[in-house]
Amino acid sequence: MDNKKILAIIAAIAKKIEAEKDFLTELDNEIGDGDHGINLARGFKSVEEKLPTFADKDIGAILKGVGTQLVSTVGGASGPLYGTAFMKAGNVCKGKMELTDAEFVAALDAAINGIKMRGKAVEGEKTMLDSLCPAYKALKEDIDGGKNLIDALSDGVDAAAKGVEYTKTIIATKGRASYLKERSIGHQDPGATSSLFMLQTVLDVLREA
Repeated sequence: MDNKKILAIIAAIAKKIEAEKDFLTELDNEIGDGDHGINLARGFKSVEEKLPTFADKDIGAILKGVGTQLVSTVGGASGPLYGTAFMKAGNVCKGKMELTDAEFVAALDAAINGIKMRGKAVEGEKTMLDSLCPAYKALKEDIDGGKNLIDALSDGVDAAAKGVEYTKTIIATKGRASYLKERSIGHQDPGATSSLFMLQTVLDVLREA
């Protein structure tokens, strides 16, 4: 996966989030501040506008640039969380114009650890980690077992989708949703959903190639 492919993925994520912003906002209306989709779409629109300036940059610089842009333009909790995720992934990819499958897995691991640190959260608290962590586990297991990235990522996306479904069954203990306590059961987490959309988009772009 080279830097051009990373740029194509980021551009596709921006379009996916724009297309799904109303749905994400609807989910957030039920258990949050009602701004997840709107905020994220605004952030990724500003990222998309900046992409031409990243054209000749290494993958680490691209991801750090995306993260910085998200932190500065996305309001609410999701901006700092997704921004940190991209910046931490960027640290792992510093100076690289291409990523091996194992390096892609390491970048996702760094992103997840960044979210855990920034959000002071763990899996099972009805957050984006409930789709990202299962996706990472499935992806790593497959890559370690010798599967190619597309097949491994397909399993990762399936695991993330199951994680989103799982968020409907648990009480939120982080963010605005935690104020609802038991009433948060039955609602899927918007952050877990937007994370699933991003992972699906990575897979779609790789499959098209």
